[in-house]
Amino acid sequence: MQMMRPGQTRALIIGAGIAGIQAALDIANSGYEAVLVDRLPSVGGHMAQLSETFPTLDCSQCILTPRTVEVGHHPHIRLYTYSELTGLQGQAGGYTATIRRRAAYVRWDLCTGCGLCQSRCPARVPAEFEGLLGERRAIYTLSPQAVPNKPVIDREHCRYFSTGRCRVCERLCPVGAIDYEQQDEVFEEPVGAVIVATGYQLLPLAALPEYGGGNVPDVIDGLQFERLLSASGPTAGVVRRPSDGRVPGRVVFIQCAGSRDPERGRPYCSKFCCMYTAKHALLYRHRVHDGQAIVFYIDIRAAGKGYEEFVQRAMDEERVLYLRGKVSKVFRQGDQVMVWGTDTLSGRNVEIAADLVVLAPAAVPDPSQAELARILGLTIGEDGFVEVRDAQLAPVDTLRPGVFVAGAAAGPKDIPETVAQASAAAARILSLFSRWERAAQVQVQADGGS
Repeated sequence: MQMMRPGQTRALIIGAGIAGIQAALDIANSGYEAVLVDRLPSVGGHMAQLSETFPTLDCSQCILTPRTVEVGHHPHIRLYTYSELTGLQGQAGGYTATIRRRAAYVRWDLCTGCGLCQSRCPARVPAEFEGLLGERRAIYTLSPQAVPNKPVIDREHCRYFSTGRCRVCERLCPVGAIDYEQQDEVFEEPVGAVIVATGYQLLPLAALPEYGGGNVPDVIDGLQFERLLSASGPTAGVVRRPSDGRVPGRVVFIQCAGSRDPERGRPYCSKFCCMYTAKHALLYRHRVHDGQAIVFYIDIRAAGKGYEEFVQRAMDEERVLYLRGKVSKVFRQGDQVMVWGTDTLSGRNVEIAADLVVLAPAAVPDPSQAELARILGLTIGEDGFVEVRDAQLAPVDTLRPGVFVAGAAAGPKDIPETVAQASAAAARILSLFSRWERAAQVQVQADGGS
């Protein structure tokens, strides 16, 4: 029988959302080193944008923040934020990962995270973390709970880089951490196995013109509504319309906006939309007690523990009106948003004058996933998500040995399923590491005997 060769017992995790965080902590808490890479300046992914989680309405930050802090300080986790994987050579047990860290123009080794540099920056641009509903400075951190709590300079919008003037942040910094000459850095990390946890994005509103996406200012998506609900969001948790700041008295929620749609090439269900729409309608009623919430749905898919009861609670206790049917057109009329649809249960056409429309767009792969799959030598399915070896028996194994997938990188998943899959991918790697360590011990004993 052929002896198993020893391998490198370090893991690379690509993506530092809740899937990547969970996998990294599982591996690091088992005594092995994890290299965690994310292209954003801080960790947390989409979960960091959420206000509450379904079906318990627990505070998302209360769940996530202890984990992000642990990741940032764990002795067995090497964290590369504002970075991306540019190459992977070798084979399982002996990979070499090439990581490029983009220039932040701030020396993070000197920065104390005091925030003075951000307080006086004159450049203001729409904040991606806030769904473009709020503003940030040209030097910024993603959120008040950012880990690491170190700012980056957005070169495209920085006045110094565009005009050669300003340098306000440099003058304010008490430790001299601003470095306009900083360059990208390239690192090489030896690893034995890889987890892809790149997550998902929502289909852009501009791709949904029939729902007013990109044309009507008071048509927003689910993540933008999350930021309106969040106490740390652009409106401090008060639900306000983007167009005029008015509190909406009637909100229409539209499910399956772009998903379950073969004509768009997205025949799949985005899986968690039914639940977060019910959560949004319920929380809206909590914020605006006399407001009316109306949900258009095709059918309700609430299969998790306590999920069906949660949707029923929104209907019964919060009097959220559910209309089974499709929306044909959304357009602006005066200061309201008109929604035309059909109630398929009664067979009647429906016309609603809403103050705000919230879409549940299709969950689509992260735009960087196709290039990442090429670098890793992975196969991408017709839906754009990473293909696994066997969806039933090997749901976290990719077609390349030593490379695993977790969370929404392989398809839409809610938080509990994402976390479970992240731990499953970590367990597969820990199993490999254990076998490689035993192989190394056998090899040492064999060498000693000879």
